[in-house]
Amino acid sequence: MTTNRQRHLNQALMRIPRRAENTDRYTLATTYVSAGSFSAMLHSTDHQVLYGRRGTGKTHALLYLSDVIDRAGDLAIYLDLRTIGSAGGIHSDNSASAAERGTHLLVDTLEAIHEELLTIAVDSEHDMLDSLDALAEAATAVEVVGEVERESKRTGSVETRHGLDLTPTPSAKITAERRNSQSSENRIRRTGVERHHVVFGPLSRALRGITRSLRRRRLWLLLDEWSSVPLDLQPLLADLLRRCVLPVPGITVKIAAIERRSRFSVPGPAGDYIGIELGADAATAVSLDDFLVFNRARTDAQEFFGQLFFNHSKDLLVRMVGPSAPKDATAFVEQTFQRNAFAELVRAAEGVPRDAINIAALAAQYAHSDVTDLEDVRRAARDWYLRDKQTAIDANETARATLRKLVDEVVGKRRSRTFLLEHAAGSEHPAVDILYDARLLHVLRRGIVDKNHPGTLYDGFAIDYGCYVALLLDGELPSRLRHRGGWLNWSHSVPPDGFDFVAEAIDLSTLD
Repeated sequence: MTTNRQRHLNQALMRIPRRAENTDRYTLATTYVSAGSFSAMLHSTDHQVLYGRRGTGKTHALLYLSDVIDRAGDLAIYLDLRTIGSAGGIHSDNSASAAERGTHLLVDTLEAIHEELLTIAVDSEHDMLDSLDALAEAATAVEVVGEVERESKRTGSVETRHGLDLTPTPSAKITAERRNSQSSENRIRRTGVERHHVVFGPLSRALRGITRSLRRRRLWLLLDEWSSVPLDLQPLLADLLRRCVLPVPGITVKIAAIERRSRFSVPGPAGDYIGIELGADAATAVSLDDFLVFNRARTDAQEFFGQLFFNHSKDLLVRMVGPSAPKDATAFVEQTFQRNAFAELVRAAEGVPRDAINIAALAAQYAHSDVTDLEDVRRAARDWYLRDKQTAIDANETARATLRKLVDEVVGKRRSRTFLLEHAAGSEHPAVDILYDARLLHVLRRGIVDKNHPGTLYDGFAIDYGCYVALLLDGELPSRLRHRGGWLNWSHSVPPDGFDFVAEAIDLSTLD
């Protein structure tokens, strides 16, 4: 009986959904776990950009917020920008100009917003149909670009008749008749190509009309997967938002994006800019990566992931186990993991919920009908690293070479897992951003100041746990790693006395 119960506990972990967009709204609302003060910031009516790497829960957060908004009586429009337009369509067609591709992107986005608003108008009592017609007209306006030919044609005729009538009577009759008729015809023939023409003024007026019809209800526009839009088109879409949407009272915009794959503005020729200026046009930019570092205490991370696993598993366990199902997160963790195994799993997740869910599922698969132990977690972390993270950069030789050099230097020579890079190194070495996006490198601290050289800022990184444990399990690490970078997880991140930034920082250009 105990064996069957343990098997059910492990199966519950294996059945946790990996992606939020494939989960119903009720489940998303009941399984959401907030990290620190992030939930309070998310609920503010400020326009915000929500940063986070893949798997940190951006989609889950926006869908959860959408549910909260609906229950509060406001209106939420959630758009997945991956679904805007057609796959492989003009947005990614590099043979077309950026202006043409960008205009099609704006039109496609506006049509998606119009469709969602139309559904709301039909299903509710809001009188916004006239404003929706204005929005549709402004979004689908076209102009003809090409040659114009003018053709004029004039026709006319004049007819004159004279007559003299002499009769034997003492009278005479003289007649004269003149007829004059003219006609003219003008033709204009345009030959060219129709193209969409987006004018911001009518769009803004239409949106203001829509918000007025909502009266006191706020409209929330939630844009997910911003980084799926081609990089050169992102500022154009951002500019549409800045000029037409952000200034409209009663509308709040939240954008989910990957920080190193997003471009919200580009400078203009006269000192102006196209797009959104973060911190000015959009009030704040928050990062889930920063909230999920859990640098104050290890128990914060364990409580977060324990609650995450329990929220996803509790309803299923009630059906599978019955009244003896765990009543809270603490009981669930104690019954499913050995104590050191769960702490190791949290460490292996590196603050990324999707990685934690996948590693837990693999570990539960290895454990089968036993309690998940430390060896199960390490095997799962290694397999997840090789199966998902490593394959993500297989096609990028530069990223693979950079990771190899870092592992040789940091793990092989220094017997550590943490290292420092100058803050500007990311722009000089794009492979660092690629490895960060692929969750093979993790930022523990940003903007660390060297008191001996205050003008130089450093970022503290850690090499992914799965990479390290793969070497450990393969016998390539003869001894335990040093905890030289442990101070990066301290609450104040103050380096220990005698810490030498110059000696501990890595110059990527010098690595062999």
